[in-house]
Amino acid sequence: MAIPLSNILLSFAKPQAAIFRFQTQYPIGFLGQQSVSEVKDEDQESEEEENEFTDTEQPSKRRSLADVWREVHGQDDWVGLLDPMYPLLRSELIRYGEMAQACYDAFDFDPFSKYCGSCRFTRRKFFQSLEMSDHGYEVSRYLYATANLNLEKFFKKSRWPKMWSNKANWIGYVAVSDHETSRRLGRRDITIAWRGTVTQLEWISDLMDFLMPVSSNKIPCPDPNVKVEYGFLDLYTDKDETCRFCKYSAREQILTEVKRLLGTYSNEEVSITVTGHSLGSALAILSAYDIAETGLNVMPDGRVVPVTVFSFSGPRVGNVRFKERVELLGLKMAEGFPWSYSHLGVELALDHKNSPFLKQTNDPVCAHNLEALLHLLDGYHGKGHRFVLTSGRDPALVNKASDFLKDHYLVPPFWRQDENKGMIRNNDGRWMQPERPKLDHDHPDDMHLHLMQIGLASAD
Repeated sequence: MAIPLSNILLSFAKPQAAIFRFQTQYPIGFLGQQSVSEVKDEDQESEEEENEFTDTEQPSKRRSLADVWREVHGQDDWVGLLDPMYPLLRSELIRYGEMAQACYDAFDFDPFSKYCGSCRFTRRKFFQSLEMSDHGYEVSRYLYATANLNLEKFFKKSRWPKMWSNKANWIGYVAVSDHETSRRLGRRDITIAWRGTVTQLEWISDLMDFLMPVSSNKIPCPDPNVKVEYGFLDLYTDKDETCRFCKYSAREQILTEVKRLLGTYSNEEVSITVTGHSLGSALAILSAYDIAETGLNVMPDGRVVPVTVFSFSGPRVGNVRFKERVELLGLKMAEGFPWSYSHLGVELALDHKNSPFLKQTNDPVCAHNLEALLHLLDGYHGKGHRFVLTSGRDPALVNKASDFLKDHYLVPPFWRQDENKGMIRNNDGRWMQPERPKLDHDHPDDMHLHLMQIGLASAD
């Protein structure tokens, strides 16, 4: 039985397992439309920008997400939904992009912190701490990977001699929609969000030395010619049994959690959505493929749970045979490439020149900024259509970790940081780093049982 997957690529990207791969074009404009800043002076531009927050869609013509979520998640290959952009599709892409962005906002990058490499918040207060409670999800599990791999731009370690872990890094989370949100969505949604890298993609080429059969790492693919990049596969499957955080691989953590959650919500309509940016995009594609290849999303009564990937600015993951295998499993794609690595999904390319808020820069770091991609998506209505912001997302978010907004908005670059860089005063009046609650390692007591059920462990 073919397992339905869907795939939109947002690099600036399509979802059922779907991959949205959104791709910005720097410096050439993909949409063939002049930037507002190229045809108006700044005074005219500012007046125009005051009107950039009005959506052109008529609310009376909109259906609820609960009515159309399968179409939004790629049931019909997004035919008629991308140009012009269907408002519910846009809002869903932004929402899942924000869940991927949360991985950056929650990660402790600071080498002067004894908790560098961990999540800054406890699992139960994750979305609340990020002021994202309105998303209506609860984190069910944190994801960890072994930092033994030599990936300095992805894995971070503290300079403190005594740190929370010298072998693990936090790399994402699994979350589930709450009851109210599930009613609005039309199903219970299980979301897997992968952390990526805020720098450009060039260094990820270090992970792309050679292709390796996915079956060599016990992913049950019947075709040995289906291959993916060794670095991505190693990061996904590696573990260190001496570490309490990564004694199970990221793969084992995800598959057992998905198995558990599907059992918990077996009487409901359920979807699985995987999202990630940059390196997290590659891991999102790989893990979604794994869920489908193992048949984990096939319920005991024969129902097939749709798996959707919203992938932002990711690298190529595998060879042509990998692409073909994903298609055989039901993953829809728009194009292939004639060389050894193949992109998956439908691309939606967004041109930064179409936003009157952004500088005309060729800085690759700006091009790789997820907040900038979400800003461009917010204003995108289709090829040749005027850029109009729709959701009320603050353009200042673009400058959280970049210098991309035009200077006259008076938003400082790289403005996001903890108050006093996380330092507090103790009872003696001395400044110090606060202790954190016990870190979540999230390996449940019945982990081995779930591993046995999906064939990843023996009864011994």
